[in-house]
Amino acid sequence: MFFDHIPHLRYIWLVAASTIAGVMNAMAGGGSFLSFPAMLGMGVLPVQANATNTVALWPGQLTSLATLRGDVRKDLLPAVAATCIVGGVLGAEVLLHTKQRTFMNLIPWLILGGTLIFGVSGPVSKWMRRRAKQDEAEPHIPRLALAAALFPVCFYIGYFGAGGGFLVMTILALFGMEKMHTLNAMKVFAALLSNFVAIITFIFQGAIVWHYCVVSMVFAAFGGWVGARFARRVNGDVLRAIVVATGCVIAAYFFWRQAQG
Repeated sequence: MFFDHIPHLRYIWLVAASTIAGVMNAMAGGGSFLSFPAMLGMGVLPVQANATNTVALWPGQLTSLATLRGDVRKDLLPAVAATCIVGGVLGAEVLLHTKQRTFMNLIPWLILGGTLIFGVSGPVSKWMRRRAKQDEAEPHIPRLALAAALFPVCFYIGYFGAGGGFLVMTILALFGMEKMHTLNAMKVFAALLSNFVAIITFIFQGAIVWHYCVVSMVFAAFGGWVGARFARRVNGDVLRAIVVATGCVIAAYFFWRQAQG
């Protein structure tokens, strides 16, 4: 590999990718698609790279949530939290005991489908609320139905995670949540908790490469703080467009990887 001839370049790319990943996760999601390949470039095996990357990006999610906490729907937290805990643990256990290849082949389809649904969910949700003549600031969301819809996404976040935030926002949007900043805050919360319980599982199984993890962790946390502050200043429609554009790019990247074999 090119990195083998310039060893320090691998560390520079790891630092840069981790910082940008923290910014992306705070603003729209998908940061793992930069930081995960960077971790692989350090020579870490795929399963260990995924586990290490999950740990490294988690502080960035924590700093993002600290900034976005005012936009969280507190009435939904118990149902979302319980779903994240169960789904995240199960996903992490499956990752550590099965191969990733089959599920990796599904990722571009999942991300592309979720992105397209998310793109049309805003207008559809507004039309449905007008027909129902709902004047409330926030729509009522049935907790049990929300938990059932979020469970496979939380499982996926614990298993691989990259792009899972898109699917969280898609589901919440389909349930009628329209405010972009609220969607973003709930996405960060769901990813934060699902990844946290997955991290505990990874640590107990000894799947973390700590010397690379610490480097990535510091810069991802900084990127998450910067991204969260910037996201709050961006118009909701602009942020929605960024989410859709980023999702399409991510899906295209994974389709290209599949074509390369």
